[in-house]
Amino acid sequence: MTATALPCIAIAGPTASGKTAGALAVAAALASRHPVEVISVDSALVYRGMDIGTAKPSPAERAAVPHHLIDIREPWEPYSAAAFVQDATRLIAEIRARGALPLLVGGTMLYFKALIDGLDPMPAADPDVRQGIEARALAQGWPALHAELAQVDPVTAARLAPADSQRIQRALEVWEISGQPLSAFHTPEKRAANADGISAEGLFSLEPDDRAWLHGRIAARFDAMLDHGFLEEVQRLRADPRNHADLPAMRCVGYRQAWQALDAQAANGGALDLAGLRERGIAATRQLAKRQITWLRGMRQRQRIACDQPGAQTALERAVWARLEQAAP
Repeated sequence: MTATALPCIAIAGPTASGKTAGALAVAAALASRHPVEVISVDSALVYRGMDIGTAKPSPAERAAVPHHLIDIREPWEPYSAAAFVQDATRLIAEIRARGALPLLVGGTMLYFKALIDGLDPMPAADPDVRQGIEARALAQGWPALHAELAQVDPVTAARLAPADSQRIQRALEVWEISGQPLSAFHTPEKRAANADGISAEGLFSLEPDDRAWLHGRIAARFDAMLDHGFLEEVQRLRADPRNHADLPAMRCVGYRQAWQALDAQAANGGALDLAGLRERGIAATRQLAKRQITWLRGMRQRQRIACDQPGAQTALERAVWARLEQAAP
């Protein structure tokens, strides 16, 4: 198979499902025939200084297999699905030109969907509209605005938590500016002809049969984050005046809860409520995983791998090999 004929392989899954380990195993299995380069599909890994709370691949893992779209923005710098599509499309071409296989790995399902299905150009942010939405949220609360969104864009509202202020705000903003629901910009017809070979047929999804298995891994990961200095990482981020709680980067799961816990500690002058932080952080991460799985179930052509079953990595390697053989001219 020529470099330009290599398909894109993608490994998606909810947080803590084993995507990084699976990607490294696939890269090792393919090394004899195809060098592999990983393109991160994660809206949190793009940010510098956010390493522990994002479970960023270690320096050793990144040295073993080249990784892209990690540490490309400061936390206060914007990054979007449209920017991801532009960067990923360029990288896919460059990786193929080097004779390597592009392996897209991550859990930001909007990025996967945007790359596979495409996105219509969406309205630019309008500060006045956004300020009006924020004022309503302050008076009524974000769950009330989530209910408002459900009236005009039930598809988007169904995949958002009632407290997901960032995404509720953007969806309402798009509606108020364009008169169209945000979900109207995310339709499969946008990429009917895909010259880059990015297709749902190459998407492998790590999903557990038993949700309790994933919940256990989420709790263990959050505990490991705390043990390895996650709070100190958030304190360093807070010390930079360019960072604040309303940034998309600081709204990432775990970071938002840690920031709030540190705010509460500063306000009452007492000890940090570590047990409360742990409980809220794990609960928020479980909700994120639930939303990720919901997104994946909507991607009908994905190939599901039961990540909680024995031999899951071997099953993933074999499935990827089969896809490469199928795509061979």
